[in-house]
Amino acid sequence: MFLAAMLDAGLPRRKLKEALDGLGVEHRLVVRRVKRGSLSAPYLDVKVPKPRRGHHHPHRHYDAIRRLLDGAKLEAPVRDQAQAIFAALAKAEARVHGIPIEKVHFHEVGAVDAIVDITGAAIAVHAMGIERVSVGPVALGQGTVETEHGRLPLPAPATLELLRGVPTVPAHVGWETITPTGAAILRTLGDEFTGLPAMTIEAIGHGAGNDRPGPLPNLLRVVIGRESGGGADRVVCLETNLDDLVPEHFDHVMEQLLEAGALDVSILHQQTKKNRPGFLLRVLTTPAERIPLATRLLSLTGSLGVRSLESDRLILPREIRRVDTRFGKIRVKFVTAPDGSTEVSAEYDDCKRAALRAKRPLGEVVREAEEVARNP
Repeated sequence: MFLAAMLDAGLPRRKLKEALDGLGVEHRLVVRRVKRGSLSAPYLDVKVPKPRRGHHHPHRHYDAIRRLLDGAKLEAPVRDQAQAIFAALAKAEARVHGIPIEKVHFHEVGAVDAIVDITGAAIAVHAMGIERVSVGPVALGQGTVETEHGRLPLPAPATLELLRGVPTVPAHVGWETITPTGAAILRTLGDEFTGLPAMTIEAIGHGAGNDRPGPLPNLLRVVIGRESGGGADRVVCLETNLDDLVPEHFDHVMEQLLEAGALDVSILHQQTKKNRPGFLLRVLTTPAERIPLATRLLSLTGSLGVRSLESDRLILPREIRRVDTRFGKIRVKFVTAPDGSTEVSAEYDDCKRAALRAKRPLGEVVREAEEVARNP
């Protein structure tokens, strides 16, 4: 479905085929247009040659697939991405079935299908010049599915394992809306799991899955666009009230949260319940880091609960560069303002260290770094 959607969005089929030929795996891509509900979309099928009479398709272990990808004629970024996706899939399968990762195997038909799907996804993102992938909350179906391991509940155990920490919503349909392979692709390619980001839309593609009953068409949609001017993303604000935090410990709490991936940490004085003086601890992070950061916050502060609020954030384009000054190299942030002008801001930590080394006022170092940045 992902490959079909990318083809629909403009991925050249010939380019995809030529890149997939580098795998050295015998297969054939068949693409046809189908209807899913009221929508028309391409359906992609990976055809594998039938075995000779008296023979059966063998199983292919993860280690063999890893070696196959290592030896394939693929561009380095594509190979690395494909290896990462397959590793995530194999680790999830190993965990849910309680076996070593080297014993994870895929039936030959399923293995070739997964190899093409996974490698093709990496090829598509690379070929289309995609720099960032945002994934909306994953809709999950319910019911059961027949597998080589017998009948399993939906979502499949490996799918759930791969979606740990990923926002999900109920799809309210009685069929499999996402397979383990699909979950591995989204988990590995996704840079963030949030709503549609702010962008200028350039292409839209739909990829059809098997026809399914119910109110929801079995389609995957991709939207490709580019940032224009200021950007936007989604952030999560974690908050907790603290009435027993020792003020001198806050420096340690802030340091640990920033090292754990927080975008910003702040603390505000307030009156809490029973008129006690206390603090409001606020942490900004990405949606994907919501759970790890909340868990870290709870362990550091002893708080009994954390509030979580997700919201849009408008951001100006920025870039960090190092400039040469008589005090040494200083990092400077270059920010593009809404009117197109460029503003510069020297990084405080670099300036502080340089000022201490040179035994000069901090303001002097800041002024020189910013002047060099404006007039290189």
